[in-house]
Amino acid sequence: MKPERLRIHIKGQVQGVGFRPHACQTARRLDLTGWVQNNAEGVLIEIQGASVSSFLPCLMAELPPLARVYQVQSKRIPREQDEKTFQIIQSRSGPVNTLISPDAGICDACLFELFDPASRYYLYPFLNCTHCGPRLTITRRLPYDRHHTSMDVFPLCPDCRRDYTDVENRRYHAQPVACAACGPRLTHSIAQAAQYLRDGEIIALKGQGGYQLICDAKNSGTVRRLREGKNREAKPLALMTLNAASASCLAHVCEHSKRLLESKERPIVLLPGRGFDSHVCASHLHSGVSRNFLDVIAPGLSTIGVMLPYTPLYYLMFHALAGFPAGHAWLEEDHPYVLVVTSANRSGDPLVADDQTALRELCGIADRIIFYNREIVCRADDSVVRVIDHAPVFIRRSRGYVPSPVRLAHALPSTLALGGHLKNTFCLTRADEAFVSPYIGTLNNKAAIDFFHESLNHFMEFLDIRPERIAHDFHPDFYTTQFAQHYGLPVYAVQHHHAHLAAVAAEQHILTPALGLALDGYGYGAKGEAWGGELFLLENTACKRLGYLTPLPLPGGDIAAREPWRMAASVLHLLGRGQEIPHRFGQYPHAGLLSSLLEKGLNTSLTSSGGRLFDAASGILGVTGVSRYEGQAAMQLESLVTKPVILPEGWRVENGCLNMLPVLARLFDMDPVRGANLFHGTLTAGMVEWIIKAAECHSVDVVLLAGGCFLNKVLAEGLINRLAEKGLKAILPRSIPPNDGGLSLGQAWIAGRM
Repeated sequence: MKPERLRIHIKGQVQGVGFRPHACQTARRLDLTGWVQNNAEGVLIEIQGASVSSFLPCLMAELPPLARVYQVQSKRIPREQDEKTFQIIQSRSGPVNTLISPDAGICDACLFELFDPASRYYLYPFLNCTHCGPRLTITRRLPYDRHHTSMDVFPLCPDCRRDYTDVENRRYHAQPVACAACGPRLTHSIAQAAQYLRDGEIIALKGQGGYQLICDAKNSGTVRRLREGKNREAKPLALMTLNAASASCLAHVCEHSKRLLESKERPIVLLPGRGFDSHVCASHLHSGVSRNFLDVIAPGLSTIGVMLPYTPLYYLMFHALAGFPAGHAWLEEDHPYVLVVTSANRSGDPLVADDQTALRELCGIADRIIFYNREIVCRADDSVVRVIDHAPVFIRRSRGYVPSPVRLAHALPSTLALGGHLKNTFCLTRADEAFVSPYIGTLNNKAAIDFFHESLNHFMEFLDIRPERIAHDFHPDFYTTQFAQHYGLPVYAVQHHHAHLAAVAAEQHILTPALGLALDGYGYGAKGEAWGGELFLLENTACKRLGYLTPLPLPGGDIAAREPWRMAASVLHLLGRGQEIPHRFGQYPHAGLLSSLLEKGLNTSLTSSGGRLFDAASGILGVTGVSRYEGQAAMQLESLVTKPVILPEGWRVENGCLNMLPVLARLFDMDPVRGANLFHGTLTAGMVEWIIKAAECHSVDVVLLAGGCFLNKVLAEGLINRLAEKGLKAILPRSIPPNDGGLSLGQAWIAGRM
């Protein structure tokens, strides 16, 4: 019997990653004939020959670096007569059901060429190959072919065409391939840009997914000027260093963090700052680094966000700042220059991505605007992660990770979930894939809402998804709620904290009953209450509220979320010590009136919010009286923790609810460090008892953890470890953020299963 011919369908992240050349090289090595092509579902292969049975094992044994295979289907078909070779044939279009990889940081081979004088890509800021470079940010639609990207306006020169059509070349069908003769060009030289930075200027540089504001991080005056321009008085700024060795001079870099820093995704990684103590590299101290550096970059925090260069352009900047050293050895050496690299926008506005908007809106912030002549099709901000319990947790999921889908336990009807108001993302499902959008931000102005619609329209066309149902948050006043109700599809409202926990269940394929603890700043409750510290039982699509943090008065309503001293005053009132409010908080306006308002219950609602509980502790200890950005009080309180301490009987579990008033009462007149240790340790212990009682009552051993409070490493790791000692498995989300950036996945999972 003659060996058969196989038709093989491969689905996954298989376009734009060098998969077809890999298939071609594998087939030729095995002396097989046939063809491979991109199609709307992924990659299609037909292949025959004596060793055809060896093809798939060999193909899958060593995939291209960016490839991710999710499904392989093969069947026997009739042999072709007189077929002589194996070839790559033209892509076939149709209903899209495939993926491309996210943008990927520059690979080692391209980095070597970038600084190799013998390479025709020497010092070219936009070199790339099938293993690295832009993908999502330049792609208009699938299949992933050059004429579907913003590279379509750059005809290939003869040399690039030779690379592009040579199946043995790693640039074979690398859609962004270009060189200095035929590709995108900068408006300023790299040498000029580096000199601007040395001179203390702020530059707005067109990055891969949008404009970024860049300055010398050691120039405190320039950094303060950047803060003023962005209206970002206190929120931490991200740093870029040349390599992990340079980063370790600023922060403690564990092995998990080092792998993240050097990964192809190149996120911003939150690291424990050294604070320029005795362990700081001498080269940094000798080059004029101020010892209050951390207070300028991340005021009041013990952590800093650091990333490494991810495009050739950023490596060229460091090369120029280093004085244009020859060779490659300098890439591994400690480098004294540290750059602030932050999103180019004013606080509250979306990331700027087009050149005209940059020239119009950034000239008041930046001294120079540097761009290139390639369009950014899809904006993508830098992703931000933190290592918690020895694995990454997203603070923001965007560049480098989107559009990779979250794989679901089973297929859903095509669903659009619109996310929340803060840290907005949306989610589109396609069978068992959930595509969570890049980070959009807060939908509180026209620019942000326009960005939301721009992204949604692009993703629906890009993925060729037409939703059958739509999901939104309970809150009636959110823009997303009003949009959903006028979309013309069956509408499903999903409670905020249910969505948080469902996102963890969807990501982790939890289909059995589980407890869920949701801790965040605010979510619209079942009857409009201010929830935020809720213990649930999840079963299928149902979510039963078992208990909550004992509510605290919210004096002044929403303003209390921005002024933690008010939450501290609220605690004094509950303790029967309201008369102390004017004395303790007399430096704040309205402190004298607050005691009376609390006593009479005027303009004062109740909240079970975990975020407000942290605010209360921070306000009591005098750590943060007024917050200048969301989560500041909790982040600064966590930064003071040295070793958590448990106050015996510092909490009470009453009727299924957790009351933390006893420990809060002890924080008054305690110094901030002792108070931060006592609060974190006691809160963790109280929650462990609370959860264990519920787990025993309902016979479950899995606990889902979600909400922005679980970005607190001390709390999250404390709960995970202590619950494990009691035989319970506590699970954090790993593919999406625990904060509101993950809401849309949970909404889609619930609505899609209704």
